[in-house]
Amino acid sequence: MDIDRPIVIVGAGLAGAKAAETLREQGFTGRVVLIGAEAERPYERPGLSKGYLLGDDDRAALFVHDENWYTRFSVELRLGRRATRLDRDAHTVRLDDGEDVEYGRLLLTTGASPRALPVPGAELDGVFRLRRLTDSDRLRAALRAGGRVVVVGAGWIGLETAAAARTLGCEVTVLEPASTVLGAALGAEMGDHFADLHRRHGVDLRLGHGAERILGDGGRVRAVVADDGAEIAADTVIVGIGARPDTDLAEQAGLAVDDGVLVDASLRTGDPDVFAAGDVANPHHPHYGRRIRVEHWDNALHAGTIAARAMLGEPVVFDRIPFFFTDQYDVGMEYAGWFPRGGYDRVVTRGDVPGQSFQAFWLSGDRVVAGMHVNRWDEGIDPIRALVRGGGPVTAARLADPTVPLAELAAPAR
Repeated sequence: MDIDRPIVIVGAGLAGAKAAETLREQGFTGRVVLIGAEAERPYERPGLSKGYLLGDDDRAALFVHDENWYTRFSVELRLGRRATRLDRDAHTVRLDDGEDVEYGRLLLTTGASPRALPVPGAELDGVFRLRRLTDSDRLRAALRAGGRVVVVGAGWIGLETAAAARTLGCEVTVLEPASTVLGAALGAEMGDHFADLHRRHGVDLRLGHGAERILGDGGRVRAVVADDGAEIAADTVIVGIGARPDTDLAEQAGLAVDDGVLVDASLRTGDPDVFAAGDVANPHHPHYGRRIRVEHWDNALHAGTIAARAMLGEPVVFDRIPFFFTDQYDVGMEYAGWFPRGGYDRVVTRGDVPGQSFQAFWLSGDRVVAGMHVNRWDEGIDPIRALVRGGGPVTAARLADPTVPLAELAAPAR
């Protein structure tokens, strides 16, 4: 790559900011332009549904870099600007103010947007979708006002915001069409564990039911009508039914898209000068031998770094075992691994499950495909990650035996 040609990053979130940081750390001295649609400089999103929403974390702690970092390292930060057109022949990105920005290599880190609830009344005041810092600010104010909260969707965002609402004293009802919570990520066994956690904290959890419409008075929400006809009074409604990758720019430019921008293990698209990372990317994962799109913090943190190194010509691949974490009430959890829906045979636990201090392992045959710990911070996630990467074989009896160190189980697999 011509060192004098600019690198442009479209999407000023965690992945984009880490890519810019890595470019400078790796010695790239050319022009770096970081374009973001939001007015805020790059920040990390997990706190929006956890500590920041609760008021436990300061706003300043969310930002990836301090406000002087971008000037200090000569990163041109274009905030409040949306990229509207990508011309791959001319190697330019057009912004919504009409400016064309030239690139030598381009990184798409445009992220994902929360899905809208396709029911009447979803546009009423008091209905929230959580993605941006401003969304969390508005939702925090609503929850601090108290009252009745209905959460539609029992995924990570839905359950974390439900926990925050209960902690802040709100009356909370959760609607989830599936038969358990977090079923796609954890399966029924551990999904039921988290369902019981919320019930113990007073959440009215209605499984097998979705929202049919939202009712309002004077433009503001007053109730949610479930698909069984039940009318649930609501002062605040939180919609957490998943997200779709923001691929519009990639599609307009003719890049291959299928549940995200298709990239290889080095996060490169079919165009050798265009890369994608973070929530928007659907990469080939060498460990699994298939494409996996991951929407979690850890993916953005590390994929941005790999993409930057790949743009500089380094022979790198992104093969990190997927990782995520959650904080709900007094439960802190970390998880490593991945399996397709129904892609495991059994779940084995060790430790005190009722006491919320345990580990769980998902097995396919004699291979651990995923594992998590709940409040086991002395051991943490690293031995579980090593066990998943090692690929087995292990026995359920040794997995369940707390006297057998996980490192000992992972060592033969390595």
